[in-house]
Amino acid sequence: MASPPVHGAHIPRPSRRALLAGAAGLLVPVAAGCSRVATASTSDGGDLLDRLRAQGVARLGIAGEIPFGYIDKNGDLTGEAPELAKVIFKRLGVDRVQAVPTEFGSLIPGLNSQQFDIVSAGMYINPDRCEQVIFSDPDYQMLDSFVVRKGNPLGLHNYQDVVKKKAKFATGTGYAEIAYAVEAGYEESDILIVPDQVAGMNAVEAGRADVFAATAVTARQVVLKSRKAEATEAFKPLVDGKPHVDGGGFAFRPTETKLRDAFNAELRKLRESGELLRIIKPFGFTQDEVTDMTAKELCGQ
Repeated sequence: MASPPVHGAHIPRPSRRALLAGAAGLLVPVAAGCSRVATASTSDGGDLLDRLRAQGVARLGIAGEIPFGYIDKNGDLTGEAPELAKVIFKRLGVDRVQAVPTEFGSLIPGLNSQQFDIVSAGMYINPDRCEQVIFSDPDYQMLDSFVVRKGNPLGLHNYQDVVKKKAKFATGTGYAEIAYAVEAGYEESDILIVPDQVAGMNAVEAGRADVFAATAVTARQVVLKSRKAEATEAFKPLVDGKPHVDGGGFAFRPTETKLRDAFNAELRKLRESGELLRIIKPFGFTQDEVTDMTAKELCGQ
């Protein structure tokens, strides 16, 4: 996909995560007997939330990315964003959700062409995307972490360490971590690009890379079953010399302010009650990922 700029930065930033193969093009119903729903157009001024209530189902655009939004081995929709969406839509009077898997770069075009009703993929909120869609407030914030060999023999704790110690650096296709490493002074042509987090961990275990950079949640999850690799403590990358924190949320078409506002109100209640953390915790999220940032802040408004 096109490389949107980092919030507050002047360097190009790729999308933050690689795609899992095999998801694109599938429409997976989340409840037995789900039928294809009619396109919920608002071009005539109709209210999408009322239409979704009448239809009884909302279509969620996902990118097949663990742990954000994916189809599990049983064929069920899950992930931190879809599980939150299920609860929130239920509270809004919409009983069911359907998954519409696509590539990450197709989520915003697919939303705006009404292939689905909302992007439920843990999408990072940044000014470039805010020009194309409107966002809920973030349901999580994200720091970075490294996958390194057990014991972290090179003592790598941030991107500056990687440059200083001339470590062999790897990250994923389209990950934001590419831009973070380049800003720290690492030659982009020297970066080992791998398709996903499992390939990154394998590169570290095999010695083809000293470090694989990813989001903290991704790094923590991928090393759980590894005997050779571990995740470093989460940290904030520097953007324009300042510590930077990303936040991810749900995307809506620019006309759907009523749905976005209603969704935001329920999201706020979940956060304040502590239920939000309970819902996303099974996917590797901790209290450190819970945030009170707003979409306006991340959009740079």
